[in-house]
Amino acid sequence: MKTESVRKKSSSKRFGALLRAVILAAIAALIYFLGRHFGVFEEIPKISFNVKTVLRGILILLAMFAAEGIILFLLGLPNPKNNRIRTLISLTKNILRYAVILAAICVALTIFNVDIVTILAGLGILALIIGFGAESLIADIVTGMFILIDNQYNIGDIIEVDGFRGTVTEINVRSTVLTDVGGNVKIINNSDMKNVLNRSDNSSKSVSDFPIPYETDVEALEKQIPALLKEIYDNNQPLMLNVPEYLGVNQLDDSAVVLRFTVDVKEGDIYMGTRALNHDLFIGMRKLGVEVPFPQIDVHRK
Repeated sequence: MKTESVRKKSSSKRFGALLRAVILAAIAALIYFLGRHFGVFEEIPKISFNVKTVLRGILILLAMFAAEGIILFLLGLPNPKNNRIRTLISLTKNILRYAVILAAICVALTIFNVDIVTILAGLGILALIIGFGAESLIADIVTGMFILIDNQYNIGDIIEVDGFRGTVTEINVRSTVLTDVGGNVKIINNSDMKNVLNRSDNSSKSVSDFPIPYETDVEALEKQIPALLKEIYDNNQPLMLNVPEYLGVNQLDDSAVVLRFTVDVKEGDIYMGTRALNHDLFIGMRKLGVEVPFPQIDVHRK
């Protein structure tokens, strides 16, 4: 059943693609005949070609795509640790693909002896109209240039945009790709990359709020905490960048006194740092005779 469903879906996609192609061809033919009737295409040269021209064009196209493959392969060989270099390599690959596509279109036109300069001149007004319609595309490209020039972020940086926190995995001509810790991918247009918080420039703090019973002698416990934190630091190298810090009583909860601890870690390890701090505090406090309290309710009857 599943195989048959997949086969039907694949057949439906092929039929849909064929239907779209037929519709586009019909629209193109209609535009062509209307243009010829009203004299719009009078200045466009007649299309003609011969076998030698076609073979020469095919060879040029093959050489171009082969050169593209070799260049992309060479760009993929190095694995730089510097995020700036990784960003420039990724952007070079992206620009190269666009350049090859445009060059292939030009070569394909020359195969049919079409004067590209004449066509570009004739399409000047159309290009202007498309330019106004593609305002967002132009804004994305220009904003992307300023992002790179200002070095706001690079591939491998951890940034936060509109509440979404993730690692920059791609910077393209018009978009930026972010991936969060859960593997979720978000593609954001460069013009929408506003109020970006780059969290990779400095170390971050992992936070642990640890509850202790109200009957605990807090003053006596605080004298033992420095040695415990030093032991936690020694057991978590190189995750923790320094000895965890005890900030004091953070909250008087219903069933516990909540102590706050923090430790400096790399931004990418912020959640792992919290888990490690919680784990070692729980074990360490138990060794000191401090148990995590259960929720309690005191009932008073008159």
